[in-house]
Amino acid sequence: MFLALALGIMPALARAQTMKEATIWSCRDKDGRTHVTNLKEDTTGKNCKVVQQSRVQVVPAASQSARPGATPPPTAFPREDPQARAAAKSRQRDILERELVREQSMLDQARKELAEQEAVRYGDERNYAKVLERLQKYRDSVEVHEKNIDSLKRELANLAR
Repeated sequence: MFLALALGIMPALARAQTMKEATIWSCRDKDGRTHVTNLKEDTTGKNCKVVQQSRVQVVPAASQSARPGATPPPTAFPREDPQARAAAKSRQRDILERELVREQSMLDQARKELAEQEAVRYGDERNYAKVLERLQKYRDSVEVHEKNIDSLKRELANLAR
């Protein structure tokens, strides 16, 4: 009888391990604060209502090789030929060089504007901090263009490898 009882309990125990309840409670404590929890222990001594309850079945994932209907990876994966790779690098180099020329001209323009603004001092700028504040956007512009040029040069160097 003990064996029959054990055999009858084992499948139920196995099902219980794969079935889990996902219950969410909304609880009010004695101070009136609302707490939301999914732990049954947190609901003791509080006015709790079930917000959501569902049964979730947990099934262990099968490994990729163990699946009988799994598709093998493709053997004839498309590959880039050396001529296409060289053409793509050439196009990329042309684009980067055009961007570098444009960025250098924008840097020259930004430096020119900064020099013009440094030469001018307005009457309401008796405090040198106001001059620095006015010039800051021009300095920022020069800095941005210098960083862009450095980045483009770095990209061109990486492309040559």
